Amino acid sequence: MIDINLIREEPERVKENLRKKFQDAKIPLVDEVIQLDKDLRAVKTEGDNLRALRNSASKLIGGLIGQGKKEEAEAEKKKVQDIGDQLIHLGEKEAELEEKVQKIMYVIPNLIDDSVPIGHDDTENVEVEKYGEIIKKDFEIPYHIDIMEAVNGVDLDSARETSGNGFYYLSGEIARLYSAIFSYARDFMISKGFTYFVPPFMIHSAVVNGVMSFAEMENMMYKIEGEDLFLIGTSEHSMIGKFINKIVDEKELPITLTSYSPCFRKEVGAHGIEERGVYRVHQFEKQEMIVVCKPEDSMKWFDIMYKLTVEFFLSLDIPCRALECCSGDLADLKVKSIDVEAWSPRQEKYFEVGSCSNLGDAQARRLKIRVNGEKGKYFAHTLNNTVVAAPRALIAFVENNVQKDGSILIPKALQPYLGGQTIIKK
Repeated sequence: MIDINLIREEPERVKENLRKKFQDAKIPLVDEVIQLDKDLRAVKTEGDNLRALRNSASKLIGGLIGQGKKEEAEAEKKKVQDIGDQLIHLGEKEAELEEKVQKIMYVIPNLIDDSVPIGHDDTENVEVEKYGEIIKKDFEIPYHIDIMEAVNGVDLDSARETSGNGFYYLSGEIARLYSAIFSYARDFMISKGFTYFVPPFMIHSAVVNGVMSFAEMENMMYKIEGEDLFLIGTSEHSMIGKFINKIVDEKELPITLTSYSPCFRKEVGAHGIEERGVYRVHQFEKQEMIVVCKPEDSMKWFDIMYKLTVEFFLSLDIPCRALECCSGDLADLKVKSIDVEAWSPRQEKYFEVGSCSNLGDAQARRLKIRVNGEKGKYFAHTLNNTVVAAPRALIAFVENNVQKDGSILIPKALQPYLGGQTIIKK
């Protein structure tokens, strides 16, 4: 959510931002919310004036009674009662206008950074840089499920019976490898100065509305029937929600956190759920990084954060690249976003394994996360980034480390978490 003052003072800038995001249908909303805002302020002013009149009349009543002027006192009492009735009506009107203003403000997207490339969708995203050496295998790389099945590491058929498509059983050395990746991710982020958290896996609707757009929520979140609770789609949601309605001392910034959680997603959309594979699933686990900082520091942290993910994947012998999201591919709350993509030797192309996002003060405005600074209070900037999300990272890992005989090499970084094991044998 952007600042209403920006819409009041620079409406054309807000409209141009909508054009850059190819959301021209929302342009009329700018003028609509400006008028609603004017009406709201007029109602508030009228209410303030009436309250002042009521206070004056109330004070006058006591004096009139003391002077024995009963009729005049009764007239003033009637005036106070009439003003009270008017204030009730104005209060209802004010609440109605506030709801309309907020509803529109929630769908007007954040201003994108000037550095964001302009494009319609993810086909126009721009490569930033490639990292790591791509080693050409002298054999055909099997499908990731075939690699894991060859070491008795995955069972999709049983999961389909118990839960449906989009679920899986991991077992044996693959399940152990899966856990090792997250243990390593935890220690990797702690070594970078981030504080480790395991957050709540369910959150209230107020937090959901604070961290994401309604369209994202509809396509992602599972609602707990009969309760004001949603299963999280990423731990960023509950970690940012941790600061709801809080005032943070500026001296505490930046706040750097890393969190582990299971994640649950509907995955509604054209892409659908794979029949045989674990790239897009309903349930997975993820290690996230979150930063709360001063506005002037958020771009610096954005650069630091996505490069930490790159460093993590390179330490697992997985080549990767950074791909900047174009304007049309940015979610409404985002100022700037970069996807980290891992190399798939089987497909001979990169695929997304994580995303780093700078949300400016959009989440902070929605959740009322403020900073108490030397020059007064202001809204914090929030950022989030994927350290590692499995099973996507598992796909990249097995494809890049599988050998001709079907065995899977374990890189040095993970060996301590697997009892010194160097290979998973077929």
